[in-house]
Amino acid sequence: MGEGEAGQVPRKRDVLRDRALRYMAVPLSVRTSDLPVRVASALVMLAVAGLAAWLDGLWFDLFVGAVAAASLFEFSRLVWRGAESPLWRIAGLIFGLVYIAAAALILMSFPIAVVLGVLAVVIATDTGAYFSGRSIGGPKIAPGISPSKTWAGLFGGMTAAGLVSWGFFYSNVGERAFSPMGLGAVAVGAGLAILAQCGDFFESWLKRRARMKDSSNLIPGHGGVLDRVDGILPVVLAAGILWYQVHP
Repeated sequence: MGEGEAGQVPRKRDVLRDRALRYMAVPLSVRTSDLPVRVASALVMLAVAGLAAWLDGLWFDLFVGAVAAASLFEFSRLVWRGAESPLWRIAGLIFGLVYIAAAALILMSFPIAVVLGVLAVVIATDTGAYFSGRSIGGPKIAPGISPSKTWAGLFGGMTAAGLVSWGFFYSNVGERAFSPMGLGAVAVGAGLAILAQCGDFFESWLKRRARMKDSSNLIPGHGGVLDRVDGILPVVLAAGILWYQVHP
């Protein structure tokens, strides 16, 4: 029964149903019009990154340096637009330089196997968070900063990253992975997943301060470079600390 029929407020489920029907009325070709562009861009990014990792050495360092330079430019633009005073702008620019440059230098110093492990953890975090967040939903973590992030997504990302971390650990030590050290590998992966989400929230907060949807429009369908590496930066810093504790 609608509001006009008996003066009643429509039930929430009826409102949601009406919205869903309106959404489904839009042709699929319109709703997914940017999907081919996003897929094509993703394939190009994977190809370039994969080639740089395969060539290793100077080529990989140049690739990381180029990504870091683009990220720093986009970070600086967000700070410049979002800071409330010149002092905060200077502080933000200095922080961004240290934050991004340190991550880039650490990534350059890693063996390629470690680089792949770090990237695998971040990708697992994003994948696990996406599917668990979409399928379970539930309370939001910080709707004022990133409305799509849920606690279910966070725990899904932590689980996926923990399993990937354990998988890499198992590939190195074999049956010894079924031990307290294996549980430690799972815990490390889950902790890195939290850091990846923190990096995502941090950039989302910067974009809200700057009133920008994306850090740039450099990558068709994906936004800017910083939008793609925001979760990688803090994970690389933490992984660097862990790595040099084990391999001083």
